Amino acid sequence: MNPELIAKVETLAEKGELLEATVANLKTWLSGKFLSESSINSLRELIENNEADELNNRFFQQIAFGTGGMRGRTIGLLSTKTEKGDDPKSPSFPGVGSNMLNEYTLARATCGLYRYAAAYHKENGIESAPKLVIAYDVRHFSQFFCELAASTWSKLGGEAFIFDGPRSTPQLSFTVREVGATCGIVITASHNPPQYNGYKVYFADGGQVVPPSDTGIISEVDNVSLEDVSPFLKPDLSKVNILDSKLDEVYTDAVVETVIDRDAFSKADLKAVFTPIHGTGAIISLPAFKRLGFTPLTVEEQMQKDSNFSTVKSPNPENAEALQLATDLAIKEGADILMGTDPDADRMGVSVRDTDGNMQLITGNQIGALLADYRIKKLKELGWIPENGGSNIVLIKTFVTSPLQDAIGKNHGIKVINTLTGFKWIAEKLKAYEDQAKAAHKAETGEELDYDSLSQRERSVLLQKHSTYYVFGGEESYGYLPTDSVRDKDANAASAIFCELAASLKAQGKTVPEYLDEIYLENGFFLEGLGQLVYEGAAGAAKIARILETYRSNPPSEFLGSKVLKFTDFGREEVFDADGKKIPSQDLYFLELENGYRYAVRGSGTEPKIKFYLFGCEDVESAGELDTVKAKTNEALKALKEEVLADADQRANS
Repeated sequence: MNPELIAKVETLAEKGELLEATVANLKTWLSGKFLSESSINSLRELIENNEADELNNRFFQQIAFGTGGMRGRTIGLLSTKTEKGDDPKSPSFPGVGSNMLNEYTLARATCGLYRYAAAYHKENGIESAPKLVIAYDVRHFSQFFCELAASTWSKLGGEAFIFDGPRSTPQLSFTVREVGATCGIVITASHNPPQYNGYKVYFADGGQVVPPSDTGIISEVDNVSLEDVSPFLKPDLSKVNILDSKLDEVYTDAVVETVIDRDAFSKADLKAVFTPIHGTGAIISLPAFKRLGFTPLTVEEQMQKDSNFSTVKSPNPENAEALQLATDLAIKEGADILMGTDPDADRMGVSVRDTDGNMQLITGNQIGALLADYRIKKLKELGWIPENGGSNIVLIKTFVTSPLQDAIGKNHGIKVINTLTGFKWIAEKLKAYEDQAKAAHKAETGEELDYDSLSQRERSVLLQKHSTYYVFGGEESYGYLPTDSVRDKDANAASAIFCELAASLKAQGKTVPEYLDEIYLENGFFLEGLGQLVYEGAAGAAKIARILETYRSNPPSEFLGSKVLKFTDFGREEVFDADGKKIPSQDLYFLELENGYRYAVRGSGTEPKIKFYLFGCEDVESAGELDTVKAKTNEALKALKEEVLADADQRANS
């Protein structure tokens, strides 16, 4: 109990400086017996200094354990002296608060996950203890959070496995399947700023959790009290297993196997630059490149694992600034392409040399379209899939990914599935196709099929015979997956297959932009834009909620003199994918305009922002008019973005 601090909280509340929820959560934390001395000292500093804004940000809500896990600040907007410690580059303690990712919220989540996994084992007659694999990236407290989660799991009676150092998100997905784990966790905040960290949960199929597991886990986490976590707050690794380093080689094999034309590297002297932007990307990508007989140049300043990502403003490979050092090296060395991966290596950004010799950044939508078209053509050329395609061959993308990929799929005669945002929905489809194929195989032969032992060629035959064969998938936010060996976006594999694409084009005397123009001439010109509004803290969350609510109650009727012809509310309407499966409800809106342009609206599930995905398209009759069409579409999309953002900001502040 901390009665003196509770009294001061009440005084701040009487002055109207603290939100009601903040007061309630602060009292719960201060009256409990679970806080460490360092946490109490941090709260004392904030309370005695009347830091009401910081207290509201830290305590206005419980950090949400959502359908995929948690993500939030582990370092406050205002850190205390205790939290900062003596090292200006590395804080000593995670930020204390109910809305922060710290030892308390993480141990609580792990207890809930274990309870769900144990119940799952019991319901399914699995006698062994629940098995958990955990990976972590290079962020502040990532290793500590990993070890705390593993220790908690083992203390509860489960088997916990961790790597001997940082590893990527896709490697965790792969390893969950490889070792037969019940579930997995990645400690990462992907490409967010260094003050953030996260806790992503995977299930036995290697994909992030989906219904009914997601809601079941949330329910169990909600039933864990903060008092319950007290026995787990000091890590004990005596019963935690360290994964064999041979698993790195097995995953590297899987990355190499995603390249379907290994001869491409011997046909052209491709020169590339690679950077992991201080993260985990080089751990597997460089050995994979070596096996392919290809050695990229590396940005040495960014090969160092750095929790502060000190050479960039943000470690997001979709931003030109994050790739500037790689760009400088590519220009100096005359490289054909450069690639950058985010800290947990699930996203990849690319810049390529154009016909004028300049390095040109290409978007996630364009990367996805290039890889999809190339791979489908190559699979046809190699005889893996029929020349005319087939309804049992699929490309999977999210609704907010460029409709250019829908057009590519249609022109190749294959099925295109659109999913909600989040790679877990793509993984869910892959699990369904795998399960269908295994069931059909057993019905035909009477034998259980060891699916993971099959090569990619063997899977292509099996899935086309009994189910649906997946040829490529991705999302606009720079995430791609070429095969189903991994069940999350994979920048290690994406880097390998983009090099394959670039080498193949160079052997033909083509640049990547020239190939992209060929795709436009075959399918029409498509251009995408992303608008976003960032609203931090408690007040910001209310603004985001207000935008989403008013879109539902009073949707826009016109932009740029073009009427809104169709408004689709994924939260209220029934929407089905190309397999006839109902899309789960979500606060996602699609607006289609009279002029053929359209845009989508959704709140970010991991960041304090609301996003607007804009899509423009125009027919192209000839190569000669392509530049004119590009300029026209670009101007129209810019104007649409300005009007949409202005309208949303007005809604937020109304």
